[in-house]
Amino acid sequence: MFSIVGFLSECTLGDREFTSDCYVIAFKKIISGQFMYGRTRYDHDNGSLFFMKPRQIIEMKNLQYEKDGFMILIHEDYLKGHELNNLIERYGFFDYETNEALHLSSKEEQTIWDLYGKIEEEYKNNPDAYSREIILYHVAAILKYSQRYFKRQFVDRQLASGKTVSRFDEVLKTYLAKNSIKDQGLPTVFYMAEQLHLSPRYLSDLLRQETGKTALELIHLALISEAKNSLRLGNQTVSEIAYELGFENSSYFARLFKKQTGMTPVEYRKAQLN
Repeated sequence: MFSIVGFLSECTLGDREFTSDCYVIAFKKIISGQFMYGRTRYDHDNGSLFFMKPRQIIEMKNLQYEKDGFMILIHEDYLKGHELNNLIERYGFFDYETNEALHLSSKEEQTIWDLYGKIEEEYKNNPDAYSREIILYHVAAILKYSQRYFKRQFVDRQLASGKTVSRFDEVLKTYLAKNSIKDQGLPTVFYMAEQLHLSPRYLSDLLRQETGKTALELIHLALISEAKNSLRLGNQTVSEIAYELGFENSSYFARLFKKQTGMTPVEYRKAQLN
């Protein structure tokens, strides 16, 4: 149900491919070889924490480590009845790709190692009624610190490559300008993430950090802006505008419009005419 695995720089894991019913938290610095998660190559330029959820494919080939690392494996059933069972789903980084791993500073790395040391100490002692609670307490602390460090990494990334929202807006504008909605329908978060070479969850978390809104919310805002322009012109029905913007259901479009503006499309058109 719960296990820890230590990685030594002089010890390799060999070539293997597997899946598990475990959540995995791992720290390692790889100098050669290949590590794949979900068929995405792991970025191994820095000492990094990465997170895997159950039933994802993990592939290892010819790995060599620069220094020691660890892997914590937590079976889903080990969390049952504990508050972490629900909380762990809220940590979006379990849905990130491995090239979006958490790169730690030396100080951050020491904090994580200290927590791992407490888990290891409890793990190696004779288990009693308190063991599981104490172990999951320290696991929860690792997750909370990781959430904090990802916030820092988002800021560092923004400074290095510019605001993600600016690049997001450019992709969205191009999609709308090419009239792609007619052929491909509404732009999805998956499509936007693919264009920006990010995973959907990582993209949404980056955008929320910069703007307070998720990728889907920003897509909706752009579509409502387009709808406002069409409503002002007054030469199309609400159903025609909804269809033109990729909505198969005009009532869904009307609900979304009201949610964003506080008015129905008809009410908005009347207000503009008056």
